[in-house]
Amino acid sequence: MNIKIQKNIEDSLQAELVEYRRHIHSYPELGFKEFETAKYIKSILNKYNIETKDICETGFVADIGKGGHCIALRTELDGLPVEEKTNLEYSSKIPGRMHACGHDLHIAVLLGVAKVLKQNEDKIEGRVRLIFQPGEEVLPGGASKMIAANVLKDANVEYVFSQHIDPMLPAGTISIPQKEAMASTNELFWTIKGKASHAAQPHLGNDAILASVNIVNFIQSIVTKFRNPITPAVISVCSINGGNTTNIFPSEVKMQGVMRTFDMKLRKEIEELLISKSSDIAALYNTSCELYIDHGYPALINNSNAVKIVTDAANNIFNKSDIEIAEPKLLAEDFAYFAQELPSCYWFMGTARENEEKYSLHSPFINPSEEVLIKGVKLFIEIVNTALNKLNTENN
Repeated sequence: MNIKIQKNIEDSLQAELVEYRRHIHSYPELGFKEFETAKYIKSILNKYNIETKDICETGFVADIGKGGHCIALRTELDGLPVEEKTNLEYSSKIPGRMHACGHDLHIAVLLGVAKVLKQNEDKIEGRVRLIFQPGEEVLPGGASKMIAANVLKDANVEYVFSQHIDPMLPAGTISIPQKEAMASTNELFWTIKGKASHAAQPHLGNDAILASVNIVNFIQSIVTKFRNPITPAVISVCSINGGNTTNIFPSEVKMQGVMRTFDMKLRKEIEELLISKSSDIAALYNTSCELYIDHGYPALINNSNAVKIVTDAANNIFNKSDIEIAEPKLLAEDFAYFAQELPSCYWFMGTARENEEKYSLHSPFINPSEEVLIKGVKLFIEIVNTALNKLNTENN
C-alpha cells in the first residue's frame, strides 16, 4: 500500500485547505457547542461522498476503506474564549472567541486527508477512522466522552494518531515526543478562613492573609524537597484574592493554581501533601483551609510502536533536518485518554513564520503559517501507509 498526493494537485489542494481553515477560523465555537463548525465540516465531507456518524454531542466520525485493520486520526473542533487581535481579514467574526490553539488548522488538514483517502479508497488495505472531537479545551474533555460512546471499540481501532501545531518552532518542523508528550493537570482551589479585625489590632483576629502566604511559601518547597529532582513537576499559584482596603484584615482569602506532572504516583503524593500541609499551616495561625482539587486530564504518554510509525513516515517523505525529538511539555491535552486506551502518538508541527514575532498558543495575536497545511496532509497519509502496512505484515 503506497498512497501518494500527486504533485499536480498539491497547489489546488493547498488552496482548498486554506479556504477551509479561514472559514473555520472566522467562526469559532466553544467546547461542546461546535454546531456550525460540525455542520460545515460535514458539508465538505459530503461533497467528497464521505458519510459521517454522530458520536457524542457535536462530535462525529468518518470511516474510509473497507475491512481489515483500522487506525484512527483525530482532530479537535473547539475554539477559545479569547478576543482576537490579529487584524487579519479572516479574523474571528464572533466577539470574545478565537481559534487561538490551531484547531482550525488541524481540521483543515484532516479534511485534506479525507479527500486524498477517498480518492484512493480502492488502494487502502484496511480502514481509517477520522475522529472529529468536540470540547478539547474544557473539562471533562471530549476525548473521554467519545471513548465512553465507543468511538474506538465499534471500529476495532488499533492505533490513534494526532498532530498539534507549535507556533514556537519553524514552519514545517516535525517534533515528535518519544514518550512523555504532555503532563497531567490538576486545578487547585484554596479557601482560607480566619477572623476579620482592624489592622491596628491584629491580636483580635486570625490573619487569613498570613496563613495563605505561608501556604504559598511551603508549596515552593514541594518541588524542591519532596520530589525526585529527575521527575518533572510544577505547582503554580496564579491567583490570590482577599481583602479590599488598607486597614482591615479579611475573614477569607481565596487562591487558585495548577499542578502538572507526568508521573501518576507523584501526582497522588503531591495531592496528599497539598491537602494535609495546607490545613496544617492554616491551623498554625488559628485559621482553617479547604482545598478543592479538580482532576483534569491525565499525562499524555506516547507508545513506542506508534512513535516509530510516525518517525518512519516522516523520514520517508521529509528531510531529516526537518525532524526532531520533542522535549516533554507541561501543557495538558485530552488526547491522553486515547493514549490510555490504545497505542497512540501525538506530535507537533512547527508553524512559526520566518522573521516574524512568535506568539504562543492561546495568544490573541497568534497567526500560524498556513504553508504547513499540505505538509500535515502528506504526513498523515504516509502514517496511514506505514501503519496499515505494518499491521498487515504482522498479520501475515
